[in-house]
Amino acid sequence: MAIKRVLQIGRLMPALEDQLQREFTVVRLADQPDAAAFLASEGASFDALVTSAAFGADARLFDKLPNLKIISSFGVGLDQIDLAAAAARGIAVGYTPDVLNDCVADIAFALLLDVARGASASDRFVRAGKWLTERYPLQTRVSGKRLGILGLGRIGRTIARRATGFDMEIRYTNRRRVNDVPYTHEPDIKALAAWSDFLVIAAAGGDESRGMVSAEVLNALGPKGFLVNVARGSVVDERALVKALQDGRIAGAGLDVFEDEPNVPPALFQLDNVVLLPHVASGTEETRQAMADRVLDNLRRFHAGEPLVSQAPA
Repeated sequence: MAIKRVLQIGRLMPALEDQLQREFTVVRLADQPDAAAFLASEGASFDALVTSAAFGADARLFDKLPNLKIISSFGVGLDQIDLAAAAARGIAVGYTPDVLNDCVADIAFALLLDVARGASASDRFVRAGKWLTERYPLQTRVSGKRLGILGLGRIGRTIARRATGFDMEIRYTNRRRVNDVPYTHEPDIKALAAWSDFLVIAAAGGDESRGMVSAEVLNALGPKGFLVNVARGSVVDERALVKALQDGRIAGAGLDVFEDEPNVPPALFQLDNVVLLPHVASGTEETRQAMADRVLDNLRRFHAGEPLVSQAPA
């Protein structure tokens, strides 16, 4: 099970790259002048692959790495990794869940509070000198409101715990009912949106969830409802969201993720009822270091012939 050679896809944290180089024989594909030619000539020499949730790895890449045995991915998202193809080839896939739950939940609540209370918009109001001649309009209370969560996995549960501190009533939609939580399960996403004052998306990306938050769901959320997305941009029909915000069919949105990152629909820049972040939910020094440690630990465990610390489901 010893790892002989590691291929790195995309750039990673400098400290992580340095540690990978110290412990393993690593080649960065980005450093090769002709990546296709390099893989054709040397792809068979790699038995390990390091990537990230943003870059992923697909079956076409696996075909160029016939001796690949282990993938260690920096991130919790698995929608860019072809898990079925990896399983068919017997490739173990490691990723970095759990260590980022708290920071992602923190950002979810930062977005929720910001868009409801107008923190970023009122900051712009003050900086523009408008407070000298105008009153900032009243905003929306958060405490005691209804919170709907789409996806009650590790991050969704952590968001729900944050919400209890705000005395919020919680319901959730999930692929299957979660038995060990006190929250009400609502199997229909449209019904959840209609009930919610705030709808937070914490669902996994991928084909199953693509466009799940549709124009109909946004209409059900309604002109007093807020949407927060810290999952994947693909879960939301982005065009429908922009139109709903422009038309006032929902009250506002807090977005850390987008359909075609880093390209954000320019129409959103003109709206004060939306808060835009550059996909930074896990972007703290503590969490990114923990993620880097997990990438290394998954490789180390495989190298030692031991089970991965966190292996993706087949």
